Amino acid sequence: MGDGRWGGAERWRSAGRTLVRVLVVWAVSTLTMLLLAGLLPDFRLQSADGDSFTRTALTAATAAGAFGLLGALVWPLIVRALLLVPALVLGLLVFFLNGSLLLVALWLIPDGRGAAAPETAVAVAAVMSAVASASSTALAVRDDDAYRRRLYRLTGRTRPRDPGDTAGSVPGTVFLQLDGVGHHVLRGAVADGLMPTVAGWLEAGHRLTPWRTDWSSQTGASQLGILHGSNEDVPAFRWYEKDTGRLMVSNRPASAVELQRRAVRRTGDGGLLTVDGASRGNLFSGGADQLALVLSMAARRGRRNRSRAGYFAYFSDPANAVRTAGSLVAECVREVCQSTRARLRRETPRVSRGGTYPFVRAFATVVERDVVVSAVMGDMLAGRTAVYADLVAYDEVAHHSGPHGRDTDQVLARLDRAIALIATVAEHAPRPYRIVLLSDHGQSPGETFESVYGLTLKDLVRAGCGLPVPRRVRRTRSGSEARDAARDALRSVLHRPLDESGETARELPARPSEPVVLASGNLGLVSFPDVPHRMTREEIDRRHPALLRTLAHHPGIGFVLVASAEHGSVVLARGGVEVPVAELTDDGPLAVFGRGAARAVRRTDGFPHVADIMINSMYDPATGNVHAFEEQIGSHGGLGGEQSHAFLLSPPDLSPPVGAGEELVGAEQVHRVLRRWLRESSGPQVPLGRAGSLREGPAGPLEISPSTHETESVLPVDGPVPQDKNH
Repeated sequence: MGDGRWGGAERWRSAGRTLVRVLVVWAVSTLTMLLLAGLLPDFRLQSADGDSFTRTALTAATAAGAFGLLGALVWPLIVRALLLVPALVLGLLVFFLNGSLLLVALWLIPDGRGAAAPETAVAVAAVMSAVASASSTALAVRDDDAYRRRLYRLTGRTRPRDPGDTAGSVPGTVFLQLDGVGHHVLRGAVADGLMPTVAGWLEAGHRLTPWRTDWSSQTGASQLGILHGSNEDVPAFRWYEKDTGRLMVSNRPASAVELQRRAVRRTGDGGLLTVDGASRGNLFSGGADQLALVLSMAARRGRRNRSRAGYFAYFSDPANAVRTAGSLVAECVREVCQSTRARLRRETPRVSRGGTYPFVRAFATVVERDVVVSAVMGDMLAGRTAVYADLVAYDEVAHHSGPHGRDTDQVLARLDRAIALIATVAEHAPRPYRIVLLSDHGQSPGETFESVYGLTLKDLVRAGCGLPVPRRVRRTRSGSEARDAARDALRSVLHRPLDESGETARELPARPSEPVVLASGNLGLVSFPDVPHRMTREEIDRRHPALLRTLAHHPGIGFVLVASAEHGSVVLARGGVEVPVAELTDDGPLAVFGRGAARAVRRTDGFPHVADIMINSMYDPATGNVHAFEEQIGSHGGLGGEQSHAFLLSPPDLSPPVGAGEELVGAEQVHRVLRRWLRESSGPQVPLGRAGSLREGPAGPLEISPSTHETESVLPVDGPVPQDKNH
């Protein structure tokens, strides 16, 4: 009986505190509305004949109350109806939708005492939402229960995990991936005071462990290996598959779901997050049951994908929506100012940052960050066992601004604040949490291949094949030399005598197809689609006698990998260097690329879908520069410099990632380390749990079956996929 009376009294006290907070927020909103009415000429709260202050105050209170109720009841319905529109469009609509709700609230005031011009209503609504949110948060912070309930509401959660759940005493784990932040960049940011939260963790004993990526140093390969334990047969960010005739691009939904399916088939395991896991902002699900902004699920069409619960959970709060929309606009303005400053100062290297790029950057640095951080907060408050989230802001900005400089410094500082917020919310979670920071790769600076040599890799390949190229390419030194070499080689072949079999070695297809040339940062791939198998050096020389020599001898290219009928495969480099892959070491043509380069090349050479010609750009160890084959002055995807050196930052209560004197190499080994840490926290992980099952399907055996729970995707999938989440 005593416990019952105490529980009832506590409920009454909680209800009383809630009522007081509502009244205080209402009063603050009323005062804000009165102040705005006095400052803005197009906003009034009086009748045409004028009213007393008391009457005006009552009108303001009525309008503030109506606006608050509309925000609580109608706004979530509007957001849910609009979640099918792309995120950028939704962000820009937020201000106008909120202003419309204010106009409706004013219309509800009796006797027409409330009125505002449409543009004024937008501004007033934004200020009102911000003030109400700030007031509510300030009041809730003083009450732990209220603060926790507010966090639940902001993150779309309705209640905590059942207190009787024994998992509450077992630590959960949050893996935060700082996309593109290399080991060197993180250490520099800590030393410069840009990331005080990370610095505090290091001082408290966290382990900072560097790890070396595979040859394909990009998010597609790294995250697939980290989340699913295998990145076999992922030679680059984009590649052509001869057996299927498909162009695979890691950040396209259809490609992502196929890569995930292959990894699951190869390992027989659903992924790192199959037991009570959540995947946020990633290319792949990791087998998680709870998903938001997961690209491999964006290709699935159906009811579970239409509602886009990840967006709804965040944008259903009008204060969240207004704050994020305002930050989005501010980020677009910031990008325009920064790019203008770079042009006026004639900074080099520099790439074009116009068109839609400011909006793409704003989505990555604001919308994606806010939604992912909110989702992670909700996962912790719900007590989930394992969470893996990707924050892509730094990677996006570094591609266009370079990996070092004021632009990226600002992004790193904001990422640290997001980490601090997540760490703070973890204190309110129903179970303790271990937060692990890691990256999937780094970024290497340098001018683009085209800006240095005046032609693209595709232009160089076409010139080396003797195919037509634009006039501007013919005028460059590289293009002219390649065309001359192609003509001389073809002339030599045409005069070659018959071999012993009575056949000439110059027999070529009547109409050979043009090569498919693809770029993945400073890694280039050339495929000949009319030949069903991987072409050998001998076959390529018969068809295009000058091509391999043109590529291997070019000053912007570090080395070329090609199959060989005589040697299996060979690496070609300047100075006539030829080394069979079986004899490849970290010395010789790969010495400049550092330890592990030979192993990485040898592994990729064994992939079924490796290109006919794999090309890695030059690398200057004195400057750390590479030459990207696409429009990026901060790039990754191949070998050379900081791009291959990622990091893993772990709490001291987790076991060391590797033993003393050992190296952490490859995304698959990182997966094994993370899985070991989950076992240390929660016991063995059961493959393919609730997150999905392997079943026989139209795509063959071991097809991933989506969960019946929250399999939501919130990445826009319509229209062209931007190249900037590259890598």
